[in-house]
Amino acid sequence: MYPINKIHPKRLSGNIFLVGMMGAGKTTVGKLLAQQLGKIFVDSDEEIQQRTGVTIPHIFDVEGEAGFRQREASIIQDLVLLDNIVLATGGGTVLNENSRVALCCNGIVVYLKSTIHDLWQRTRHDRNRPLLQTADPHAKLKNMYEQRDPLYAQVANLVMPTGKQSAQSLVLHLQQELNRFSKLSHNNH
Repeated sequence: MYPINKIHPKRLSGNIFLVGMMGAGKTTVGKLLAQQLGKIFVDSDEEIQQRTGVTIPHIFDVEGEAGFRQREASIIQDLVLLDNIVLATGGGTVLNENSRVALCCNGIVVYLKSTIHDLWQRTRHDRNRPLLQTADPHAKLKNMYEQRDPLYAQVANLVMPTGKQSAQSLVLHLQQELNRFSKLSHNNH
């Protein structure tokens, strides 16, 4: 188990890390949240593409998932060192133990939790999801969800069901939860 409940000095850096499955809305919610809170928005997948100069599907084609995960873990280690950011992580970020620890120790982790049905509705036509380019993408999505859901829950300080509300109302609700969480954290010290 991680020292998740132990407050690390960096936890108070103002960083908010969004975790969750592909299609959970991390980028959309992250951009809006960063705007509302006056923070810098960073998307780990976009960072990987900027640093490599190629698309994520291309990295998967050339290096496979293992190569991509190595690049992702390295980027996460860099990004958590920043301050005052809202970071949208890739769906598989939590598969790497070092990334899980880095997220827990360097900011507040929010799990945007969606149902498999909602995730499928949002991702089924997206060709930029290399892991879903299989004979049975729905089954693949379900398997990934079952593998990752416990890891998202493990690292999360807050779990936000995404449901059917608009991104704006989700961000409003998330801001209320973050305020409540901050008050609780400060009162415990």
